[in-house]
Parts: sequence; structure tokens; C-alpha cells
Amino acid sequence: MTLPMEITMPQSTRQGLDWPRAQALMQREREHFAAHHPQSLALSKRADRHLLYGVPLHWMIDWSTPFSLFVASAQGAGFCDVDGHEYVDFCLGDTGAMFGHAPGPVAAAVAAQTAKGFTTMLPSEDAAIVGELLAARFGLPFWQFAMTATDANRFVIRWARAVTGRSKILVFNGCYHGTADDVFVDLVAGQPVQRASLLGQVYDLTRHTVVVEFNDLDALEAALQQGDIACVLAEPAMTNIGMVLPQPGFWAAAQQLIQRHGALLVIDETHTISTGPGGYCRAHDLRPDLFVLGKPIGGGVPCAVYGFTESVAARMRKAKSEAPPGHSGIGTTLTANMLAMAAIRANLESVMTNAAYQHMFSLAEHLATGLRGAIQQAGLPWCVTQVGARTEFQFTPTPPRNGTEADATLDDELEHILHLYLLNRGVLITPFHNMMLVCPDTTMADVDRLVGQFSSCLETLT
Repeated sequence: MTLPMEITMPQSTRQGLDWPRAQALMQREREHFAAHHPQSLALSKRADRHLLYGVPLHWMIDWSTPFSLFVASAQGAGFCDVDGHEYVDFCLGDTGAMFGHAPGPVAAAVAAQTAKGFTTMLPSEDAAIVGELLAARFGLPFWQFAMTATDANRFVIRWARAVTGRSKILVFNGCYHGTADDVFVDLVAGQPVQRASLLGQVYDLTRHTVVVEFNDLDALEAALQQGDIACVLAEPAMTNIGMVLPQPGFWAAAQQLIQRHGALLVIDETHTISTGPGGYCRAHDLRPDLFVLGKPIGGGVPCAVYGFTESVAARMRKAKSEAPPGHSGIGTTLTANMLAMAAIRANLESVMTNAAYQHMFSLAEHLATGLRGAIQQAGLPWCVTQVGARTEFQFTPTPPRNGTEADATLDDELEHILHLYLLNRGVLITPFHNMMLVCPDTTMADVDRLVGQFSSCLETLT
């Protein structure tokens, strides 16, 4: 059952690069951006008077730009900034707009719903239809809703603890499940440590969160044997620390271990819905007890869903019936509002189609091939990893197998150089690592444009 997990650190991320030339390039690109975005600069200064750091959310300044880029409009596979520059978007809201910006059927459904009400704390007809659509697509009979995947994960953790009577959850090192506090625990030199970047956390998360390396069945089994794990919360392939794919046989064995030791398996597909219309689970025969899907499900409208089995539903009903009356800590007044239900219905019925996915798969394969060719031409020891419509290049010759290996490949300064070079040439990729998405509106010409500019950047750097 054991999968080989000897840790081998990757080669230097900057091997093969002319680093002084890279630093000079970054300076030129920053100057170019500043000179060509006067309206964004003016808005940044204006916003700085009342918005913390001059942006609505503090991490919006973590891009490679010297000041924030302000968007005027977004449609399909692209957007336009306030200075009139147009961009091909391969970030797509880090999957929030995975099916394009303002997809027509979703925009029409939301526009129609606005005339009939936004939120009432009561279900609409769409809610019943959405439940049927979710069950048919993802194979789980029961569903509930949230505003974000963070909330969905937080609610699912609470349900798992309630129905099992166990206090601990297990996550994989380097995981990403939004801003649910419980998941911010990492392995540092093999020891669980609360993530230092988590602000304002006053209680010790390691008391109730267990963390092990992805793909390590021995560590997973050792943790489960303690008998106090309520649920294992995982992405089927890790995506936010750089892509980490499951080794062959990992999930088949992991599911058996989790079931044997009485824990629940929660699969968060907010990013891996790129795998196919039914997500990674349906494509690879994973059978979770609970399933979370966030920002892509509403075509860009804020909403999230979580589904669960008949057995889990029965345990939920029992836990709720035995609890005293009052607020359960699950759900918000805006959860499952009528706008969200209309958006989810339209997205499932008319946007997240098999044909759309086949188009995206073809483009993503073309993108991955082009990136590999550019990397090979430049003689760099990098690799390209892909999960359906989601593609990523990584600064290591072979794909990482766990969070520790993936973390060692990250190089913020190098990423910023690459990202800003592309942005100044009208191509946007995800800011926090090197992830790219294609959507139903992306064209082959868009992909060729990205590959061409990426190749030019590598030529400059080497």
C-alpha cells in the first residue's frame, strides 16, 4: 500500500537564467506599466484615501504591477482596463470565471431575476430545479448552499464534527480550501505548524487539525488510526501551492483507509472542476461522503454548493434533531438567494456543457504542448502540469509529489517577472503561481498569443 515518498528537493528555480538580465527586465516592465496606465494610477491614488492599501481586498496588491490595474469591463475570455487596454484572460478569476466573464445564459437569467427579487430567506422554484441538476450531474442525492467555497468548507467541517462526534479534521500539507481557519496548518520540517501568515488567530489550530503530506498513505493511515478524525478535507489534486497530482493508486487506497477508520471524505472541487462536467470525482471514480464546489458553479455570481450521501444526510438529520433549538452556525441570510439560484441553474443547464468542456480540453492540450516546446527551446529545467482545462508551468524538471516539494519550487520574484512581461503584452495569468485556465470563449489564437509571448520572455531571460 505504501507509495514511495522519499523527498528530493528540486534544482534551483533560476537554473539556466541570466538573473541580472532578468532583474533589468523587471525594472523595464514596471516602468512600461507605469507609463501606460495613467488612469489606473489615478484610481489607485484615489482609492488609497479610503480603501486599505488602495484596494477592496488587501491581497489585490500582491500582483506584479507597481500599482493596481483597474478593470473597466470583462466579457468572454477577455477584459478591458480603465486605460483602454484589452487583455486575453487566462486567470479567469482563479476559476471564478472559469466559464468566461458574464456568460450569456447566466447574465440573462440574473437580469431576469433582478426584476423578480434578489433575496427573501425563502426558496424559489429554481432551488428545487438546481437540486435536481446537481444530483444528476455529481451523483450525490442531497445538497445545501453557501455564498463561497470558504463558507461551504466551514459548514461541512461543522457538519462532519457534529455527525461523527469527533473533533479533529485532517488536511494535506499546502492545501487550499479558502479562508476556513481550520485548514491553515502546514508541515515544517515534518512538524505541524500553524501558518504564520494567518492574522489574528488566537487559539492553537494544531489541537484540532492534523496535517500530512499528499500522496503519503503511511502518514494518512497513522493519523486515522488515532480514531479522532471527523473528516479528511482534500482537493483531489492540489492546486494552490502549484499543482500536485495524486500518484497512481493513491485515492483508491486512501478512500479505503478513510472508510475503515470511520472518518468522512470531503472533496473540494472548486479548482478541479476543470477536469470535466462532473469534476475530478466523476472522471476518476472518487466517491466522497461530501463534495464542495464554489465560485465556478454560478458562472461568476458569488455562490457555492455542497452535496452529500444518503447516509450522511440521515446522520445530519439526527444531529440536528438532537441539538437544542437555535442558530446552528451553518448558513447565512444571503445563502441560496434567488439571484444565486438563477445563476446556478443557467450555468448548469446552458454553460457547463460537455461541448464546452471538449473545446476547453482541446485548447488546454494545445497550450500545454506549446509551453513545453518553449521551455525546451529555452533549455530550462521546468515542467508543465495539467488537470483538464487547467494548466501550470512549474520551476522544476519533474512535477512535485507533495506540498513540501511544491513549496520549494515557488519563486515569487521570477513569477512576477514572467507575469508582468505577459501583462504588458495583453495576456493575464493567475498572479500567485503560474496557473492558466481556458474557457468556452477562448480561441486558438488566444492560446498561440500566450505561448508566443511566453517564448519571447524566456528568450529574453536566457
